[in-house]
Amino acid sequence: MSDRRLPFRARRHGASEPPEPPERSMDPRAADSPEPPPVEHSLIDAAIYVDGVRVASPSTLADTYRELHVRPGAMAWIGLYRPSESQLLSAADEFDLHALAIEDAIVAHQRPKLERYGETLFVVLRAARYLDDLEEVDFGELHVFLGANFVVTVRHSESPDLRAVRRWAEDRPELLRQGPEAVLYAILDSVVDAYAPVVGGLQNDIDEIEAEAFLGAPNVSRRIYELSREVIEFQRATRPLLLMLTDLSTGFDKYHVDQELRRYLRDVQDHATIAVERVVGFRQLLEGIMRVNAIVVTQAQNEEMRQLTAASNAQNEEVKKISAYAAILFAPTLIGTVYGMNFDDMPELHWTLGYPFAVGLMVVVCVVLYLIFKRRNWL
Repeated sequence: MSDRRLPFRARRHGASEPPEPPERSMDPRAADSPEPPPVEHSLIDAAIYVDGVRVASPSTLADTYRELHVRPGAMAWIGLYRPSESQLLSAADEFDLHALAIEDAIVAHQRPKLERYGETLFVVLRAARYLDDLEEVDFGELHVFLGANFVVTVRHSESPDLRAVRRWAEDRPELLRQGPEAVLYAILDSVVDAYAPVVGGLQNDIDEIEAEAFLGAPNVSRRIYELSREVIEFQRATRPLLLMLTDLSTGFDKYHVDQELRRYLRDVQDHATIAVERVVGFRQLLEGIMRVNAIVVTQAQNEEMRQLTAASNAQNEEVKKISAYAAILFAPTLIGTVYGMNFDDMPELHWTLGYPFAVGLMVVVCVVLYLIFKRRNWL
């Protein structure tokens, strides 16, 4: 059997160097991700809680494991930011984390999901924040491992700000007494609440684009396309949450979740439902705006073509008039030119009525040509 098929913990002890992870991200932007920080900066915070109160703040993973073992009934909350593979393998050894979950945490760029491996729960969340200056949505990724007495969070982006979540939870020891499920609720609540400003920002952008589309702004099509991509990405981040929260709700009785915590989780589910419904509405609005913009652009093009056609017709009329007058003036010019040659043997040269006849002939030719062009609507 290939070594790639073995769990991480088995491969760790059997190889001198950490092997490559057996997965590769399908996200084309994964290669653009910044390099992981140094190992010593990956451990953002580690804390030991007893009865909902922080009693220790170890500085290393090893100290955290040690404190957890010597304090009965304690819970560890470890926060990692772009950790190295060795750090994740250390946590896998200590808490018996499943190899597939560790692989997902190493590779990152996972879809939001909830997986249960025995007594361990593995949750992937996509955080989002709206950047006002750029008018775009920045997406983050968070992996959460929960066990009977531990929570390990692995962030691959700046958001969500778990330090704020930790402070909020520590101010509510009665909530932290509920254990890792309470921490998961606090994280879910923070991620879902952060969707509200994103929804508001997208709504403002859609309102602006809608107005621009009706006004026929030249660059609105590109903006609609870019915003549609943001909305689709946001939908990918929010839609799986409903199924995840439903799965959590179905396990309330089995895992004896506290009644108050159940109410909190249902509240999170309500907020997530609202966000998902708004995003679905955004996609429908953008599709409608795209159709309206296409109609407006087509009408503008048709109007422009009509104006060009009218201008072309007007030019043609002017050309007709110019050509008609040129033909009228050409006839007397030709007669005058011929009789201006002054040859002795020209007919009617010595005729008394020759000059009036020539002038009269010019007038008659001009009148005849005028009548002809007038009848053909050239004049």
